[in-house]
Amino acid sequence: MAKPLTIFYACDIHGSERVFRKFLRAAPFYGANAVIFGGDITGKRLVPIVERGPGRWRAELFDKAYDVESGAGLDDLEGRIRANGFYPYRTTADEVAQMTADPAYLAGAFGRVMAETAEHWVTMADEQLRAAGVPALMMPGNDDEPAVKRILAQGSWIVDAEDRIVDLEGYQVASYGYSTTTPWHSPREVTEEGMAAALDSLLGRLDPSRPAIFNFHDPPRASGLDLALKLTPDLRVVTAGGEAVREPVGSRAVREAIERVQPILSLHGHIHESRAATTIGRTLCVNPGSAYGEGVLQGALVTLEGGRVKGHQFVSG
Repeated sequence: MAKPLTIFYACDIHGSERVFRKFLRAAPFYGANAVIFGGDITGKRLVPIVERGPGRWRAELFDKAYDVESGAGLDDLEGRIRANGFYPYRTTADEVAQMTADPAYLAGAFGRVMAETAEHWVTMADEQLRAAGVPALMMPGNDDEPAVKRILAQGSWIVDAEDRIVDLEGYQVASYGYSTTTPWHSPREVTEEGMAAALDSLLGRLDPSRPAIFNFHDPPRASGLDLALKLTPDLRVVTAGGEAVREPVGSRAVREAIERVQPILSLHGHIHESRAATTIGRTLCVNPGSAYGEGVLQGALVTLEGGRVKGHQFVSG
């Protein structure tokens, strides 16, 4: 019989270093025995900090210009940028002009900074979670570049759990971080057919005699965990009666896998505004949502005992 286990689960921090540091401290703070991260760890853009003279720098953040000097002022500005999920990038006016004119050059600069930051985060996670003795399963999500999977695999304590069956204190955890097709054409997307094939291959490795946990970035279709703003083909929000319309956007293949296998717990993310829990058959399904832009870590605490869910709650901090 699997031992009692309390899991802290979170996802979708999108490069916010403030939120990631909170994630690393979450297990001892909430009394959890293990942490699982469900994808979308990296940020989405660079914020150039342009050198305007010896020791003088300028950057724009949320349409506001910041003029700082080297030292504490520059350090504070870079920290503020990282806290909001962006990457500070010290540069020159000439290089900014080159990035504007050459998308390939910009993509290369972004890729280098993203990779350097992700490697630093993996080192932090290894050191802090090993010191706390907290098992940690992590994976990339649909918004993470393919290089992120390689970087997570470099961890010596954290486990790159994607497309694997990982034992966690007697529970089998099956993880998959891709999403089905989105309007944003993110780096790691598959069709519904591709999702079904990937999950069939993964779940075929489960031992049916042992309790299972799903860690799938994409939520199940029409579950209440997948309600997103409805968009027109040109990406404008659809409204009705003066209110934004929401619609289910989750994966049918994910839902079918849950219905077929009936794991005791299914953990999801991807749709930040759809913080919710529901049951599909005997399976508790959870999406803790995301408020990374506000510097808030949203998560779910789930306690398992005797091969079943004993209790769960949403937490924010």
